[in-house]
Amino acid sequence: MTLLKFSSEDCGTCHRMSHYDSKVAEELGFEFVSVMLQDTTAYRKYRPVLLAQYPNKEGMGWPTYLLVSNPEADFSIHGELKGGMQKGEFREKLTALKDGLN
Repeated sequence: MTLLKFSSEDCGTCHRMSHYDSKVAEELGFEFVSVMLQDTTAYRKYRPVLLAQYPNKEGMGWPTYLLVSNPEADFSIHGELKGGMQKGEFREKLTALKDGLN
């Protein structure tokens, strides 16, 4: 299971969360991939996943996290988190997504 983080270099909240989001995801057993909109190679690679959840990008938060299986091929989206939150809240919400997979 992979947690994709869609964010922007211009987003202060995205930057603040980068101090703990990958660590929390990995502690919970997820692979973590950061997809900066300015990184055209990574963005093109994962854009189909983002557009499956947000066809015209309406309703996205900054950052947007999508929990995905097989993100580079025939993917399935299993949950999302969006917007800024403190480390404890991020851990709780990501744990709840993980618990919902079982």
